[in-house]
Amino acid sequence: MEEAKKENLNLRTFIIVDNMQPQYAAVTGTVSKGDIPLAGMSELYLELAPGSGVYDLLNAALKSSNAKPAFQIVEREYGEIELHSFSPEDVKQAGEAVLNACGLTVLDRMKPAIVSEQIISNTDAYQAQLINRDSRHGSILVPGETLFIMEVEPAAYISIAVNEAEKNADIKVVTFDPVGRFGRMYISGSESEVRSARDAAIAAITGVEGRT
Repeated sequence: MEEAKKENLNLRTFIIVDNMQPQYAAVTGTVSKGDIPLAGMSELYLELAPGSGVYDLLNAALKSSNAKPAFQIVEREYGEIELHSFSPEDVKQAGEAVLNACGLTVLDRMKPAIVSEQIISNTDAYQAQLINRDSRHGSILVPGETLFIMEVEPAAYISIAVNEAEKNADIKVVTFDPVGRFGRMYISGSESEVRSARDAAIAAITGVEGRT
């Protein structure tokens, strides 16, 4: 990658999911256009601007590790890549190759911020139906369940929030979207389990170090 390109790269998200949970992996797999990720794998998620920078970085990661990509996305503002493997070392090597290729360190990534978060208790049947019609990749929200919605920026950090929520509570992943300006997650279940999931998701986001 040319030096001028390195200087212009904005590393918005760089995060490793250490152990993909079953629902999280399943939802990710439904939108994968490459190698399918499975539960138990480690995962690298990266988001940057300008979006076209993902081509060089994915190339570097694939040539330096055995990690496999689920997708590379180039949208209007940002680009994203995902790589995964059952070997955490493969994912670590892929991440190191990416950072070396763009001349950055992990602390050059943006620190995520929680844009909004809310709990809706005893979800009304009409609202549940509207949410279900918009959600095509996860579980069905059942009327009467408690719903938790979180938005984060940069968007791709929602990945670790969803995974940690599932890891620490007995909840359903209704859907999540890690692409765009804000990342969003919708999870449901009993009041107590959803609140435990909320705490885990918030801890995951606030625990990520980076530049503000």
